[in-house]
Amino acid sequence: MPSDLVVKEDRAAGKTREFLGRAGTATVGSASAAFFWLSAFYLVYCARPEDWIPGLLALPLAKITAVFALIALISSSGRTKRKFRDRPKEANYLLALIALLFVSGMLSPVWKLGALSHTLDFSKVVVAWMLTFMVVTDFKQLRRITYIQAASVAVIAIVSIIKGHDTPRLFGVLGGIYSNPNDLAFAIVLSLPFCLAFLLSANSGLKKLAWGIGILFMFGALFLTASRAGFIDLVVAGTVCLWHMGVKGRRYTLIVVALVVVTIMMLVAGGLLKQRFEAISGEDMATKDDTQAYTSYEARAQLMRQAVEAIVHYPILGIGVDNFVTLSGDWHEVHMTYLQIAVEGGIPAFIIYLLFFARGFRNLRRLRRRADLDVETTLFVGALHSSLIGFVVGALFAPEAYQFFPYFAVAFTAVLLNIVEPRDSSAPITTGPLDRTVTRRSRSLDIYAIDPRSGSLASRN
Repeated sequence: MPSDLVVKEDRAAGKTREFLGRAGTATVGSASAAFFWLSAFYLVYCARPEDWIPGLLALPLAKITAVFALIALISSSGRTKRKFRDRPKEANYLLALIALLFVSGMLSPVWKLGALSHTLDFSKVVVAWMLTFMVVTDFKQLRRITYIQAASVAVIAIVSIIKGHDTPRLFGVLGGIYSNPNDLAFAIVLSLPFCLAFLLSANSGLKKLAWGIGILFMFGALFLTASRAGFIDLVVAGTVCLWHMGVKGRRYTLIVVALVVVTIMMLVAGGLLKQRFEAISGEDMATKDDTQAYTSYEARAQLMRQAVEAIVHYPILGIGVDNFVTLSGDWHEVHMTYLQIAVEGGIPAFIIYLLFFARGFRNLRRLRRRADLDVETTLFVGALHSSLIGFVVGALFAPEAYQFFPYFAVAFTAVLLNIVEPRDSSAPITTGPLDRTVTRRSRSLDIYAIDPRSGSLASRN
């Protein structure tokens, strides 16, 4: 018996050494290790586990995953299917934007060190973006990454309601990108289309139930934030989403269910949101909340005027990332993303910013014109389109220039386009308003060789 035990222990030790050896080699520049750290980065950024899991607050999870993701990006260079040189134009736009923001920080007329620090923090999006494009090379991996984002935001909505059900507008219930109710609402709206895509593509009733519960909590959290920008964003993105998945997908029941859910949520949790919309007129302000909502509206208008004045004074390089809160004098951001990037990065940065997101819509246009996409891919194309349109509309009412979710969405469009297009060169593509179908046929390449008998060229085919 003792000898048998020793043999078993030796075998176990041998297997352990073998596993550790494989893990050690796998972590050096392998695509699997790069995908692991990319997934970890998405999880930490989207779920912020340190805010609601006891014991994790002391760990700098964001820095750890960002550093390892950067190491993975550098070490996996040349080992992945896609190389850095294969990057699309939108990647160049993002790199140029970050470079301009660094220059803007170095020459900031307001606070150089603060601008550089915030730009460095924002530049982590480049690491995630490039790693996503280079490592995610099939639809299964893309589905897993979007799953992390969608499920994380659904969990965040649940945690926010549980922890902050008695906190006005869920303000400060969680930290980081979810501390402000407008930012929380924005993240929920941008992630809802993906949750709906996962619900519709789920292959079991239990999964559908889980996604359905998650979506209900997301609606509940959105209404509890009482975010006017978030609600407008929801209406626009939701309409596009229902067009793709309900009308075009012939799921008409989905439209009815969505309208019923929104109506019920509005009745149950939309009281404060309704008051905030009514307070915009400045009339019949009977409560303290009404007064605060109107004051907020007036303050935002004043901040926009200040931003325009600052753009006139510093049009080329702006004042530096996150420096408008100092320049404004009341420590508030300008509540319009386009003004935010223009005043803090300058007009050239603003133009590059627009070009970057225009490329995302270009990718989607090419995907939507294909007639060979399967049902699940079509769902995710619709989700991406809804999310990006939700962003460009929501950006009119919220300061979201440095939130990563919209940048992730553009990365997903680039990845999906690169996954789909090489599939089949003879796939039918619908083009133009007349819905013509053009079939691209692959041309066979004849290989020729010299016929030794006649000395002439002869085909090998």
